[in-house]
Amino acid sequence: MEHQIGRRAWLSATGLALATINGNVAAQTAPKTRTLLAINTSPRKGRTTSAGLAACLQAAREQDSTLQTELIELGDLNIPAYIAAGIPLKPGDTDDFPEIAKKLSAPEVVAIIVGSPVYFGNMSALCKTFLERCYTLRKDGFKWSGKLAGALAVGSTRNGGQELTVQSIHTSLMGQDMLITGTGQPSVRIGATLWNQNDSIAEDEFGLSTARDLGKRLATLAGR
Repeated sequence: MEHQIGRRAWLSATGLALATINGNVAAQTAPKTRTLLAINTSPRKGRTTSAGLAACLQAAREQDSTLQTELIELGDLNIPAYIAAGIPLKPGDTDDFPEIAKKLSAPEVVAIIVGSPVYFGNMSALCKTFLERCYTLRKDGFKWSGKLAGALAVGSTRNGGQELTVQSIHTSLMGQDMLITGTGQPSVRIGATLWNQNDSIAEDEFGLSTARDLGKRLATLAGR
């Protein structure tokens, strides 16, 4: 009996010590802030894709008030696609991507949402360029490995290529070793899919519900 009591006391003390150590390590390594980034890859800054991403971020903040959010607009930036092929920056060209890459690879970034309009059934050229340029994050030590990712697409018709666009974005982000997530409950879709009607998504309640569900889902998982 004394041996059993002694063993139990030792196990209890050991467990408490390990929990304390693990807690201290977690406190030291966890970022002080957690950020969800939304990247708008539409050449039309501040329009329907931007509005869809804003709905995602608002829902995420409502789900978790401690989560920081930021919307990055690429529409007015210079991001040459040819650099992804190893071609040096050409004389006279400028490249805004390195500054964006610093923000994308910050340790406090725990999740991202990539949003794209649907052009000819798939992502925009700017979205493709952005994802290809993000290869540098993979090459420099998989900066996005283990982080959460979701996708949003806005098309001019319902079922106009939004799902394929979301899947294409997912495929690229899986190459970054990210944790891909959809909208979660109650909609349970692969991503946010919105319908642009007369240059507005305000009347697309179903699409907005998928955007809000995606934001909530990412915030919930980021909190874990």
